Amino acid sequence: MGGVDIFQLLMENAKRKKERRIELLKSLGVREYFIEGSIKIDAGICQGIECKLCIKACPTNALYWSYGRVNIVEDVCIYCAACVLSCIVDNCIKVTRKRPNGKIESFSNPRDAIRLLQSHSSERRLNIVNRVFRH
Repeated sequence: MGGVDIFQLLMENAKRKKERRIELLKSLGVREYFIEGSIKIDAGICQGIECKLCIKACPTNALYWSYGRVNIVEDVCIYCAACVLSCIVDNCIKVTRKRPNGKIESFSNPRDAIRLLQSHSSERRLNIVNRVFRH
């Protein structure tokens, strides 16, 4: 009997989802810096009803208020850290992302997000200096 190749169907679905994501981000004029990622919000500690700062900070409108909580449209989340940087509750929003070089980053409070951003900026500056002054 000819069966259905479930693995093939899953791969095709993942490919269509990735193509849709690329199309959505392009229409928003947003560049993607990470090859994959995830975002989770702890509804138990979220103070969204009082602040909604993460929603206001999101550059792609991936976060929205619905049914009494902050929700996520992961298809347009670019894992940029804006939501974590603006959140008033540490460890409420957890972002994990993978850079094109394979490095995986994870953070859930503004202090760690800033430290990560500064580290990445320092690496970029050091690479530029090394290229300019290479013998």
